[in-house]
Amino acid sequence: MNTSLYSDKSSQVLSPASVVSAGTTSNAGRLRRLREQLLGYLFLSPSLVVFILFLFYPMVRSVYLSFQLTDPRGRVAAYVGWDNYSRMIESSAFWNSIWITVKFTLLTVPAGLVLGLLCASLVHSTGRGSKIFRFIFSIPLALSVGTASILWMILYHPSLGMLNYLLGEFGIGPIEWLTDPGSALGSVSLMTIWMNSGFPFVLLLAAIQGLDNDVMDSSRIDGASMWRTFFSIKLPLLSPTLFFLAVVSIMSAFQSFGQINILTRGGPADSTNVLVYSIYREAFINYQFGTGSALAIVLFILMLLLTAVQFLALGKKVHYQ
Repeated sequence: MNTSLYSDKSSQVLSPASVVSAGTTSNAGRLRRLREQLLGYLFLSPSLVVFILFLFYPMVRSVYLSFQLTDPRGRVAAYVGWDNYSRMIESSAFWNSIWITVKFTLLTVPAGLVLGLLCASLVHSTGRGSKIFRFIFSIPLALSVGTASILWMILYHPSLGMLNYLLGEFGIGPIEWLTDPGSALGSVSLMTIWMNSGFPFVLLLAAIQGLDNDVMDSSRIDGASMWRTFFSIKLPLLSPTLFFLAVVSIMSAFQSFGQINILTRGGPADSTNVLVYSIYREAFINYQFGTGSALAIVLFILMLLLTAVQFLALGKKVHYQ
């Protein structure tokens, strides 16, 4: 019995050659993983360079300039600490731009999502000719902000525009779409809704086409009406796509600049002076780069907080399959 026990224990003892072999294999594995990591960083390096040059460095530079007083060339003249932020908070123009941005977001984001969902549902239910409607509803996605703004500037022309011509056919007087403070923001919002309708349409159409038809057929067999099926089954299944579109659309609305710069330049009477245009005006028209950087930091913080609130408030209501 003792001999067998001794032989079992001795068989478990590793020879020096096996220890060297195991150590060599471990070192080879570490070297292989190191080479794979270096190769991965090599492939990522172009993207990292672009991010550093065009994202991280401008962000750090903006934070630095927000505490400085600069000359018209953007060179630092003096350190002012929190004075840029305090003057900004005390300014009525700052709070007006915040309020205009909020109103612009409320006018464009819900309407854009509803329009995209409506168009996607209609195209999905249409049999013949659906490809033509897909092309028509996707046209805004192919247009740049500048092109779309010029087209709508022609439509909004007070005397030569098509919109006032159509209103005149119904006996309605011309509207000063872009020069009246009461209608300028609504006019820019209408153009923005149309310009941004292509992206929600494409994503929602793809999401609707990816739904399980068996669920819809079961609801119809159970006697559910079209509206009950839409609100109780289809809409919850589309909630991940709608949530993504809501987050992206709100961020896009807070960063809108091109159409406002072309159509109204923040006017009339600052009625379309959103926060991004205030940053542009402060930095590149008034040459106050310190104050403009402070506004940019505030915009970044606002967007960060809004995104966090959306994830906390709406993220739990999203139904993932």
